[in-house]
Amino acid sequence: MTTRITRRRVLEAGMLAAAGAALPGGLSGRAFAQEAELHGLSTFGELGLPPDFPHFPYVNPKAPKGGTLTIQIKRGSGNQSFDTFNTLNTFVLQGDGAAGMDACFDSLMSGSGDEPGTLYGLLAKSVSVSADKLTYRFRLRPEARFHDGTRVTAADVAFSMNILKSKGHPSFRLMLNELASATAESEDVFIAQLSPKRSRDLHLIVAGMPVFSEKFWSNRNFEASTLEPPLGSGAYKVGRFEQGRFIEFERVADYWGKDLPVNIGVNNFDRVRWEYFRDRQVAFEAFKSGVITFQEEFTSRIWATGYDFPAIHEGKVKKEALPKTDPVGSQGWIFNLRREKFADPRIREALGLCFDFEWTRKTIMFGSYERMTSYFENSDSKAVGKPSTEELALLEPFRGKVPDEVFGEPWLPPVSDGSGSDRALLRRADEMLRAAGCKREGNVLKLPNGQPFEIEFLDSQGALQPHTQPFQANLKRLGINATSRLVDPAQYQRRTQEFDFDVISMALSGSAIPSDTLRVVYGSQAAKTPGSRNLGGVSSPAIDAMIEAIGQADSYAEVVVAAKCLDRLLRAGRYWIPMWWNDEEWLAYWDMFDRPQTKPKYGSGAPGIWWYNAEKAKRIGKA
Repeated sequence: MTTRITRRRVLEAGMLAAAGAALPGGLSGRAFAQEAELHGLSTFGELGLPPDFPHFPYVNPKAPKGGTLTIQIKRGSGNQSFDTFNTLNTFVLQGDGAAGMDACFDSLMSGSGDEPGTLYGLLAKSVSVSADKLTYRFRLRPEARFHDGTRVTAADVAFSMNILKSKGHPSFRLMLNELASATAESEDVFIAQLSPKRSRDLHLIVAGMPVFSEKFWSNRNFEASTLEPPLGSGAYKVGRFEQGRFIEFERVADYWGKDLPVNIGVNNFDRVRWEYFRDRQVAFEAFKSGVITFQEEFTSRIWATGYDFPAIHEGKVKKEALPKTDPVGSQGWIFNLRREKFADPRIREALGLCFDFEWTRKTIMFGSYERMTSYFENSDSKAVGKPSTEELALLEPFRGKVPDEVFGEPWLPPVSDGSGSDRALLRRADEMLRAAGCKREGNVLKLPNGQPFEIEFLDSQGALQPHTQPFQANLKRLGINATSRLVDPAQYQRRTQEFDFDVISMALSGSAIPSDTLRVVYGSQAAKTPGSRNLGGVSSPAIDAMIEAIGQADSYAEVVVAAKCLDRLLRAGRYWIPMWWNDEEWLAYWDMFDRPQTKPKYGSGAPGIWWYNAEKAKRIGKA
């Protein structure tokens, strides 16, 4: 299974400030008397829509409400598992979180599919920003309500930020580390005070965090697993569910925010149901039979050969390949650098030489994918050619402390002869292993410490085994005992949280504007934090500095420069064996939906801005 890490509503991502503490430095409402109240926030201060915008340009404001959307979890965050769930609290480390819980919680602001790094008011009607951009004063809408009818107050917002910072999942704690204080000035005014060391986008992270009911959690353990539906204020609430099998979310008919500009044309289904299947083929059979009604496909074999069943031929199921317009994340086999056998980058590079992508693409993936070479594919942040003058200015302080190739052409994985076992590459890998101190004794390769070289690929599903086994066969030709271990989802979750593995596969979602939330995945502090998303254990002062430069950039151009530097450093570190990426988005669905004519600039908008068509459903027998 490939672990996918997604950004929550807006951006992915210490000191705990009490919700009832006094305002910092004697701050009062007078400090904002001359500050304009803004209807949104953005990375660089520019908003594409005016204060009175009626709705996002890519939605159908007259989309009807109704019907059921049935899907399967394909991306996760927090403690979510792809195979099962045993808790409805997805914001902490404990347990396997259920899919879809985000829909139950509103945030201060909500993002646009046309404008990366931009938010518009949701719970917050407006926000004032101090001259030094360290203090953000959010004015809440008086009509905002939790599902039990109680008002959403500034105290609830302050409670939420503080509890996530102190007791939330490690990813949330790391993202909120430079939130100096979160306080309620009054019932409708929440103040976020940021540290002077804060990143450029911390205000967006705060504005995009889920807001909880302080009263609800006052007599409950926030860090514990629970199957009690938590109280939220979002467009949906938890309906029926059966642990580990399915969970349904019901649209809140009297949802307080249904007529807000950010909500017009979305949240169109009366019911959203998430189905769980531990076997990917069984899940596909569920789609073929109509149990699942919308499918985003990631498996080339199924896309090429699996969509040949009666419902397709009868026109009941539609299949589309849409051009991918948003940046591609990274995907690859990740080394656990905490293990001595992977400490030498020459060993890591040698192992990567044994993966024959060209053969895999031709034989297993029907020619569908391209080789991933960068951590920022399909985006401006991908490093190409030699570093620019601006890049060198960031990299020069680390000359002699990082590989020399960082200052030249970025590293690219080799192109094989496509035979499945390229002798030239295997010979080169053998030479690199020997140069790193490994020795061959008979059919066994010994590490520099004299121990047999053994590698276990950890997974919870067998979907990647056709790709992994030929790779392992090449490793065995070099005397490396490479095996796979498939474990149940609970054990997989535990072992990855405790960094108890040799190699796993991991995929990360891309971002049009990278932010310093990348520290959650590549930062040195995250490498030492159990449960963090830095699964590989990447720890480098140079990488930390580039992430900091991304977070402190004052323009998009500066972000791109720093991200290219980060890309060069990560690629030079040989921290992964890059897999593949697709320039298309593969969608299949039962023909019972409609969608707007215009799609967002970033992504397809499917199925979030789609709606149920009762007449279509009736024609295909799904009404």
